[in-house]
Amino acid sequence: MAERLMVVVGYEAAELLDIACVTTTLAMANGIGAPEVPYRVLLAGPGGGPLVCGSGLVLGGEQSLERLSGPLDTLIVSGGTGYERAASDKRLVGHVRRLARESRRVASVCTGAGVLAAAGLLDGRRATTHWRFARQLAERHPKVAVDPDPIYVRDGHVYTAAGVTSALDLTLAFVEEDHGPELARQVARDLVVYLQRPGNQAQMSLFTATPSAPDDGVRALVEHIAAHPDDDLSTAALAARAGVTPRHLTRLFTEQLGRAPGRYVRQARTEAAAHILASTTLPMAGVAARCGFGSAETLRQAFTERFGIAPSRYRAAMRPA
Repeated sequence: MAERLMVVVGYEAAELLDIACVTTTLAMANGIGAPEVPYRVLLAGPGGGPLVCGSGLVLGGEQSLERLSGPLDTLIVSGGTGYERAASDKRLVGHVRRLARESRRVASVCTGAGVLAAAGLLDGRRATTHWRFARQLAERHPKVAVDPDPIYVRDGHVYTAAGVTSALDLTLAFVEEDHGPELARQVARDLVVYLQRPGNQAQMSLFTATPSAPDDGVRALVEHIAAHPDDDLSTAALAARAGVTPRHLTRLFTEQLGRAPGRYVRQARTEAAAHILASTTLPMAGVAARCGFGSAETLRQAFTERFGIAPSRYRAAMRPA
């Protein structure tokens, strides 16, 4: 029986989750769906010996990069705290470049994008990486169009994913591409994740990373905005609630949250809408009203601006089967 050879590249201090999210998802696809063309997954690294992950756990390497040859279905380079050393290792980078030429798809997870970039595989392409390292990647590799926002990016046959668990989203996209949406949905259910977050959904979310403000008054307003997105949240109303002038409130928000009150409220309302869209069947007009948008069209504009996808498409992608 033919197989899809999926090679995951690791190295010293690679991130275990970057590797496991890929390998576990593919193993589940084999076990759940028994696809006609199953996945064969190999973990490869320099020398083919054990790989000490960034967490200190040791994985047994299955193949050496030096002895591995194509054709491969997919080559996936992991990220991790050791990525800078890996990206500066000319032999490792050379083998990644060589194997990429023999692969149908090439991908990276998190800071693994730095290795692909060092190999010249991202030149002239749009790519993403973990938001914390996006600026560094752009500065070191000016030929790469780095976009720090999406969960993953596809540019031709080259895919780059953001941080850590975005590897789940990327690998589910591979399963859907290879075997159809039904198998991908089954795997997602067993992984207890959504199928699937749109690739261009923003990495940072108020639900997972609510900004911290040192000022008690600003923190209280942030909590109020999150709990009551349908209230009057104009700058004047928020300033009156905090007992300060609108000008002073704007200065506090800009200094402590990185944006003016109006922009913060718009983002908070859009994030609230994303949660409601994913978890309810409320009509679009109802979602808009509950989140403080004047109309479904206003919601659509704000949502598309924030996530790069229409709310209806977002709901369809996030809705479990």
